[in-house]
Amino acid sequence: MKTSEERRAPSYRVVALGGGTGLSTVLRGLKEHVAERGKLPLTKPIADLTAVVTVTDDGGSSGRLRREYRVLPPGDIRNCMVALSRNEHLLGDLFQYRFPAGRGLAGHSFGNLFLTALTNVTGDFPRAVQLSAQVLAIRGRIYPSTAQNVTLQAELADGRTVAGETNISRSRKRIARVRLVPRRVRPLPEVLAALREADLILIGPGSLYTSVIPNLLVQEVAEVIANSSATRVYIANLMTQPGETQRYSVADHVRAIYEHTRHRFIDCVVINRTPVKTRLLKRYAAQRAEPVDPSFTELDAMGVKYVLGDILQQGKVVRHDQERLAGLLLDRFVRAGALR
Repeated sequence: MKTSEERRAPSYRVVALGGGTGLSTVLRGLKEHVAERGKLPLTKPIADLTAVVTVTDDGGSSGRLRREYRVLPPGDIRNCMVALSRNEHLLGDLFQYRFPAGRGLAGHSFGNLFLTALTNVTGDFPRAVQLSAQVLAIRGRIYPSTAQNVTLQAELADGRTVAGETNISRSRKRIARVRLVPRRVRPLPEVLAALREADLILIGPGSLYTSVIPNLLVQEVAEVIANSSATRVYIANLMTQPGETQRYSVADHVRAIYEHTRHRFIDCVVINRTPVKTRLLKRYAAQRAEPVDPSFTELDAMGVKYVLGDILQQGKVVRHDQERLAGLLLDRFVRAGALR
């Protein structure tokens, strides 16, 4: 017979904020460590995993559906659902299927169309996300950071203003500041509740100005994180991005978050320590990108702790290794009892 200690559910609640491939990578690694509800004994260390996803994408299939049907961009949400699905090789593949041809269909993914149709049926995008998550039987919860239709606007270093996430990414100009339009955007109550209940809050990795910071600009989100008793961890990007974060160090990324939110809430930064292969360095250099400088001295001066790990996956491109990253997060912030 199992003892009460063996049967006790894990108490750790994790919230991850971001967008793009970075957030999907984090979720895909952590989902294997989420306790299955209703089963005993519960031996996995994560009791609840919540993803908070940015909703400023206006390119590709998401952008087309957003303009034609006035729905929130479904692409990043879809990727997170697939990342958390129990069987990515069945329904996951279906949701990621992209139509290669057909008038009006070419370029759209099935998952994006499914979410759009379900939004029209239910009249509510967050509700459509919840129902879709049930279809995929995901291990966790997914929420858009807001249910409002928002546009990302950037003020460039040369004084020009650029509207739209796609245009911002294409500008290749240094960014001075980004903002949401409208300025005051209501968060989902479920997002604030998840953040208040969290033991570990993960921010990033992902494009600093178009995936990470937009979530933190939603009203009350940064304030709730700043006042949280959770351990708040920023997962540093591996490479800089042309224009957007060219020549940015890890400390520069942290400073940008602080400047936009007016809160200093990062307890620790996770930084890769594996060198990037020469062939990849050359390929990225041709695109005016380079490994992000860890800037340890600057982080020390800012009072920000950091953890180093071999969390690099190198193929045709540089990515975080989902299993190693998840293992590091669990070992350093959960199993080691480092949560506040």
